[in-house]
Amino acid sequence: MGEIFTYRTSVRYLETDQQGVVFNMWYLGYFDEAMNAYLDARGPGYAEMIARGYDVQLVHSELDWRAALRWQDDAEIAVSPSRIGTTSFTLDFAVRLAGEDDVRVTGRTVYVVVATDGSGKREVPPEMRAALEPVTPLF
Repeated sequence: MGEIFTYRTSVRYLETDQQGVVFNMWYLGYFDEAMNAYLDARGPGYAEMIARGYDVQLVHSELDWRAALRWQDDAEIAVSPSRIGTTSFTLDFAVRLAGEDDVRVTGRTVYVVVATDGSGKREVPPEMRAALEPVTPLF
């Protein structure tokens, strides 16, 4: 489980702006898709979380842009936990062109575990904590 998880995506035309590069908001969408793929691969997946009565909410996200992705680029998004708290966890993201080493964008997002019935925060469930370990910050 210590291996860094990687999610792959291709840049769609609608994700680019007039400068021909990925518009900044799409990186947060890529991170969200990568987080869901990470949980599906490591368990529990999103459907299982909901069935067990919990979900996650994004409470903080940041990203640093270094270089552009462009239409039809194949990108790899590395995902790794950098912190697990009592009710929250933090995932690091690193975006590269597929097959390349240079990181184009880095990001960090904090998620809080919440009850699906609206009753508020919950502790990170044991099965989710196991899926998030070991903590291996990307940067």
